[in-house]
Amino acid sequence: MGKYQLDYKRMKAVSKYHEKLKPTQFDKKQQLEKIRTAYLEKKQKQADTSTE
Repeated sequence: MGKYQLDYKRMKAVSKYHEKLKPTQFDKKQQLEKIRTAYLEKKQKQADTSTE
């Protein structure tokens, strides 16, 4: 074994650690829906304040 080689048990532990740190996948549809609802709410508030 080389100086920096890990045994199988340690390799699993390292991969598990890196899985935790990996950012969650970006969901484009969910992001667009979130932006859309925020926009519609803002538009509705503007319409309410402009009619008063």
